[in-house]
Amino acid sequence: MSDDEIERLKVNKLPPARMRKDRRHLPLVGPKPAVIEPTEAEASEAVFEAGAEAIEAVPPDELERRVLEALRTIFDPEIPVNIVELGLIYGLDVAADGSVDVRMTLTAPACPVAGQLVREVAEKAGRVPGVRRAHVVLVWDPPWTKDRMSEEAMLELGLL
Repeated sequence: MSDDEIERLKVNKLPPARMRKDRRHLPLVGPKPAVIEPTEAEASEAVFEAGAEAIEAVPPDELERRVLEALRTIFDPEIPVNIVELGLIYGLDVAADGSVDVRMTLTAPACPVAGQLVREVAEKAGRVPGVRRAHVVLVWDPPWTKDRMSEEAMLELGLL
């Protein structure tokens, strides 16, 4: 974000994009910001290209372990458990070239932070050393149920 954009946000009293939920605000001259809803594609898919940062060659099984470790730092905003233990990660495919494909779901289709969470997963996975490209797709089949949660998550939430 450029300094000019930051100044316009201050003038319009808008919080920075990383502090807003599920909407993109375009700073305008005037008191009322324009709001653009994310498209379905934006909410259901994200790609993070690491590029030259990912020069380390890592075996796929080690890379998968590292990516899962990184994804364990992401928490559902309404449930104090990470997305891996909640069972929101349906699949993780790691290629020898460092490409990572993640299939994930959410606890509810109407989740207000769907797009934000998908982008966060792509970014966290993409920043793992050895990952050249992270591609995340949000899926709804099969639907998520609490049966997908790990024993650790069930204990944390008092369900066991």
